[in-house]
Amino acid sequence: MGPHYLDRLFAPRAIAVFGASDETDAVGTVVFRNLLQGGYQGKVFAINPRHQQVQGQVCYPDIEHIARDAGRVDLAVIATPAATVPDIIRRCGEAGVRAAVILSAGFGESADGQVLQKQLLEQAQHYGMRILGPNCLGILRPPANLNTTFSNSSAIQGQMALVSQSGALCTALLDWAQDHNVGFSAIVSLGDAADVDFGDVLSYLALDPHTRSILLYVEGVRQARGFISGLRIAARMKPVVVIKAGRHAEGSRAAVSHSGAIIGADDVFHAALQRAGAVRA
Repeated sequence: MGPHYLDRLFAPRAIAVFGASDETDAVGTVVFRNLLQGGYQGKVFAINPRHQQVQGQVCYPDIEHIARDAGRVDLAVIATPAATVPDIIRRCGEAGVRAAVILSAGFGESADGQVLQKQLLEQAQHYGMRILGPNCLGILRPPANLNTTFSNSSAIQGQMALVSQSGALCTALLDWAQDHNVGFSAIVSLGDAADVDFGDVLSYLALDPHTRSILLYVEGVRQARGFISGLRIAARMKPVVVIKAGRHAEGSRAAVSHSGAIIGADDVFHAALQRAGAVRA
C-alpha cells in the first residue's frame, strides 16, 4: 500500500512553527520548545518576522525563506492570530507544504471567525493541504517523539490512541496518564475539525502498527458518513471505545459553545455505534 494521505501530519520530516518565540508561556514558545526538546529527529524551523533567533535557533521571516534556503517543509504548526492564518495557508501551499496544525482560536466560534475559516479552507483545498484544527491542542505521536502541542505535559509511548474534540480533556488525560504510567501511540486534538475529522484519523489509526486500541471523545459529529465509515473500518481491526458529551441538554449546550459542535439525537448516535462495532463508555 502507498502512504496514507495523513502521513505528513503523523510522520513529517520537516516542521515549521509559525509564531515561535521566546516569550514566556506563549503558545508558539511552548510548541517550539516541545519539538526541540522532545527528541524529534526531523528538521524544525521557527518562523517569526520579529525575530532573527528563537530559543537558540535561526528564525525565518516567512515560509518562502525556508523553502529557498533549507528545503521543503511537510507540516506547518500555526500559533498566530486568526486574521493572519488564511494568508499563511496560501503561502504554505505555494511553498509545497501539504499539512497544517492550526492551534489558533477565533474561527468557528463567531461570525467573523467563520469567514476566516472559509477563506483558509478555500486556500487549503486549492493547494491540496489537510488541516488539523483550528482551535486545537495539536498532535502527539510518541513513537516518533513528535509533540506539536502547547501542553506542558508530554506522553510516554504506549499502544492506545486518543482522538478528542476537547483539548482540555487531552491535557487532563496526559496529566493523569503520567501519574499512572499509561502510554499512548497518538493523541490527536481535533478542535473545530474544519477539515480533518474523526473519519480521517480513524482510517489512519486502523492501519497504524503502533496502535492496538482507540479511545474517542466526541462532542458532536459534523461529517456523519465519514465518521461511521472510519469507525466501521477501525472497529473491525482493533477495539474502539467512544465517550460522547451532550447526552443531555446541559451537555449539548456546553459542547456547542465550546467547539460549535453539532449535536444529534443521542439514541441515533448510540445505534450508529452499535452498528459500527464500537463500544460506548
